[in-house]
Amino acid sequence: MADAKVIPFDDDRSRGGGAQRPARRRSPAGGRRKADAAVTGEAVVSALPGPQSGDGTDGGTGGARAQADPVASGARGADTASPPEGAADAEGGAGDGRKGVAAVPETPGTAAGTWDRRIAGGLAFLRRRITGDYEVDEFGYDAELTDQVLMSMLRPMYEKYFRVEVKGIENIPAEGGALVVANHSGTVPLDGLMMQVAVHDNHPAGRHLRLLAADLVFMLPVVNELARKAGHTLACAEDAEMLLQRGEVVGVMPEGFKGIGKPFGERYKLQRFGRGGFVSTALRARAPIVPCSIVGAEEIYPMIGNAKTLARLLGFPYFPITPTFPWLGPLGAVPLPTKWTIQFGEPIATDGYPPEAAEDPMLMFNLTDQVREQIQHTLYKLLVQRRSVFF
Repeated sequence: MADAKVIPFDDDRSRGGGAQRPARRRSPAGGRRKADAAVTGEAVVSALPGPQSGDGTDGGTGGARAQADPVASGARGADTASPPEGAADAEGGAGDGRKGVAAVPETPGTAAGTWDRRIAGGLAFLRRRITGDYEVDEFGYDAELTDQVLMSMLRPMYEKYFRVEVKGIENIPAEGGALVVANHSGTVPLDGLMMQVAVHDNHPAGRHLRLLAADLVFMLPVVNELARKAGHTLACAEDAEMLLQRGEVVGVMPEGFKGIGKPFGERYKLQRFGRGGFVSTALRARAPIVPCSIVGAEEIYPMIGNAKTLARLLGFPYFPITPTFPWLGPLGAVPLPTKWTIQFGEPIATDGYPPEAAEDPMLMFNLTDQVREQIQHTLYKLLVQRRSVFF
């Protein structure tokens, strides 16, 4: 029998220059599987009936040759033309276009290549951290650490534990500065972190939320460093205005400790929004104000009491007493798995006001009240739509 035409399953030329499929890293195991597939293909092809010579006198053998030649010629010309439909794919091992001849699937090899890339990326990340080859801005924000580590740590709580549902994310502009103003609750300020993950993971432009935090956050060991790395900064007008003018999305919760430390009986009732300093900052930076309403955070630690004496001794604004804390010890610090909804409302434009508007107390009061009422109204609407605290 004459030599049969064999399709080289692992011939790199079949990629046609690699224009249609990105190159992938292959593990040694994946290479051995490709070689086995090629040997199997040769064995099957050699067993097919074919002519002893190229005369094509027998109609049946000529038909077999007619099936073999186009595929083989397609493999030979893969470096100059696209492979024929159904021809062997060097990446996926889809088949060689001949009935009864198929390549071994490459799924395990592909998975191994994915893990290789992940390990290589992790090692490169560690090398940069050890050598100091990474960037931190003047506020201490470490974008790489936030994206690859901090967000990965918060994401399971965001997706699996609180099962956060996000609405109106498109109301945050795709570019330029914006001030997100949200209600504050929950005894422990997890709502700000969940809002940060919501913007990071859901915004179509991949924007990052820079939170303004109280000075207590930057007085606590470990928490101080992590907050800086995650992009948080002190809640002051100067820092907020600088971030907005740089085109950042800034988050603020004007209720402060009055919001997160309020009794459970006052849940979802907004506290006073201060003197409207956030409005003045937005007016100076000419940045839109995006109201944000968060439902679900109020019930994670139902605060039924406040040990004020102990709070003063520890230097805290309040010391919460909940149905589980401090009675259950460390277990009492585990939040309840409530179902969250975060809704970003219609932005309130500020670029239409003159520069001196930032000094107008009546205008600041009116805009502050407008933002507060919009958040409160949305909270009531979300509470009516909610089926259950936990589902």
